[in-house]
Amino acid sequence: MDWFTAPDYWLSRLVLQRALAALYLVGFLTAALQFRALLGERGMLPVPRFTARVPFRRAPSLFQLHYSDRFFAGCAWAGCAVSAALLAGADSALPLWAGIVLWLVPWALYLSIVNVGQTWYAFGWESLLLETGFLAAFLGNDEVAPPVVVLFLLRWILFRVEFGAGLIKLRGDACWRKLTCLDYHHETQPMPGPLSWFFHRLPRPLHRVEVAANHVTQLVVPFLLFTPQPIASAAAALMILTQLWLVLSGNFSWLNWITIVLALSALRLPATAPSVPAAPLWYEALVLAVGALLVFLSHRPVLNMISRRQVMNRSFDPLHLVNTYGAFGSVSRIRYEVVIEGTLDERPHPDSDWREYNFKGKPGDPRRWPRQFAPYHLRLDWLMWFAALSPAYAGEWFGGLVERLLENDRDTLGLLRRSPFPPDTPPRYVRARLFRYRYTDWRELRETGACWERTYVREYLPPTRLA
Repeated sequence: MDWFTAPDYWLSRLVLQRALAALYLVGFLTAALQFRALLGERGMLPVPRFTARVPFRRAPSLFQLHYSDRFFAGCAWAGCAVSAALLAGADSALPLWAGIVLWLVPWALYLSIVNVGQTWYAFGWESLLLETGFLAAFLGNDEVAPPVVVLFLLRWILFRVEFGAGLIKLRGDACWRKLTCLDYHHETQPMPGPLSWFFHRLPRPLHRVEVAANHVTQLVVPFLLFTPQPIASAAAALMILTQLWLVLSGNFSWLNWITIVLALSALRLPATAPSVPAAPLWYEALVLAVGALLVFLSHRPVLNMISRRQVMNRSFDPLHLVNTYGAFGSVSRIRYEVVIEGTLDERPHPDSDWREYNFKGKPGDPRRWPRQFAPYHLRLDWLMWFAALSPAYAGEWFGGLVERLLENDRDTLGLLRRSPFPPDTPPRYVRARLFRYRYTDWRELRETGACWERTYVREYLPPTRLA
């Protein structure tokens, strides 16, 4: 079938696959370095406790069949190795069928992690990586030109990511309709980046322009992805520029980067298409079958998008094949942060020496400037942002975090920037207090050198010790 492949997208496929492999590598590396404290046998939300109450059919995972910390680590590091091999182009050195199988390995391994990851993996970009990774497995290698069906479905994912996010904004918070959300967002976003302070201090009229441009990019431009070239490439390029702007303004894990990867499916990069044999019949049949399945499964995300009760970041099947996405349907006006402290005193008193735990990414010391971590994902830091919004978000795991801090648990302390206590001297008591944070202005920054100003609000957790 002459229409089945698109030789003009040969280079686009190559860049897309290598970039996707890099994101897989980041995802597996994040899991390998953080899982013991979060999900391990002595973690805050242990996998064995989860698999004991959730059946395989609801959360398919290798860890439903067997779990140990060593086995989890083996799967995570194996995912790193396969991702690195794909990044180096190992799939192109294999027969077509073997290349497809190799691409499905990281998808299956990461699916196993996400499906037992519980709150720590309840982010939309987890499902987005899985949905994109599954579909990209059928893009083929050097033996065939990229299939039109797969390129189309990758654009369909990008459409749902952008259009769904645009709709949830218009429906969710009046500040998006009034063009005022960016008066707050750069200050109250989950994890600010090194340039977020400067983005927040941009003139307010420019913030209005930013929001209006965002609405155009998310609600109008996605439809142009399905138009002829060069319009589709121009639409994809505009989306890439918008995502790079977001990369500069904050730390959103790999959400922006995988959106850029998806945009490559519509970006026709200049290159000479090599001459390759026609796609084998079995490959055509497989791609068409997969495409038909994904089109059928798309009806639920479509119904969700057109619903007035649209939800964000929901997976409609346990394999995360087709999902719905969205971000920041509402924007916080005030930033709160939970500050955790410990003391060595036998009994807490007004003059106790309380020492603050420093996290890697979330605001703490007002003088410490935010750093760039994305696309790496600091899962505990992100959940601490939700904990500050409401204790209900932290009900499952916050007590476990405090308990492990009281034990000076090495794996938990490894998630932090610095512990205020020596390894052999755990604190007697740990407490948590809620503070309001705001960015300093230019004058305060010059005078104090601090990018944040914080004000005590209330007690979040009273002084607590091990029984």
